Amino acid sequence: MNYYNEIKKELINNEVYKKVKDYSKNKNDLKTYYSVGKLLNEAGKHYGEGIIKKYSEKLELEVGKKYDERTLRRYRQFYLFQSNEKWSTMSTKLLWSHYVELLKVKDVNKVNYYIKVIEEQNLSVREIRQRIKSNEYDRLDDKTKLKLMNYEEEKVTDLIKNPILIKNKYNKVDISEKMLKQLILEDLDNFLKELGTGFTYVSNEYPIKIGDRYNYIDILLYNIKDNRYVVIELKVTELKKTYRANYNLYELY
Repeated sequence: MNYYNEIKKELINNEVYKKVKDYSKNKNDLKTYYSVGKLLNEAGKHYGEGIIKKYSEKLELEVGKKYDERTLRRYRQFYLFQSNEKWSTMSTKLLWSHYVELLKVKDVNKVNYYIKVIEEQNLSVREIRQRIKSNEYDRLDDKTKLKLMNYEEEKVTDLIKNPILIKNKYNKVDISEKMLKQLILEDLDNFLKELGTGFTYVSNEYPIKIGDRYNYIDILLYNIKDNRYVVIELKVTELKKTYRANYNLYELY
């Protein structure tokens, strides 16, 4: 087989397809890059690792400069990842640029988690890049990771990150509960994403009467998916045993 000619044909056909059938070009992109990756992998077995550089030099001249050596290596890596039985099935909800970010992640369980998040939350490439950079998967509980690996149904609380990351514009190590609450409220969208899915803001300093006294909830949320209210009490001091016994505790960073 003339691997170079087959690769060149695949790429040229895809370029034409993108101009004619724009509505489905992403699906065809992924299919093409998978096929090219497979051919590159087979060619490498026959002619050695240097064949990718040789093909890239010819393709840059005959098809387009974007088909450089790094791009071809990504196509091969994409094929190898998709050939891994532990990897999620190729999703056409993801753009090629999504997959480029995911190819940088070596752990297949992390990759599958981020694919799931992109599909469910329709994340942009910039958003998933930030999620990966923040080590979102690593901040999940070990029991949650096991559920994800076994494709078990998760609870809302399973997907709350620990620690929860909060942007500290004050750049102070010691902050008050009032300052902490202000930081959360000023970046509420990010805070809700750190918690997981289905959370929506209700109020802060929400009054609740217990007996003859009023207590005030620091932040009150509602989870649409779980159909229940979520009470958040903020503490910046060492937690007492009573708190540890009665609450789900998460660190804020």
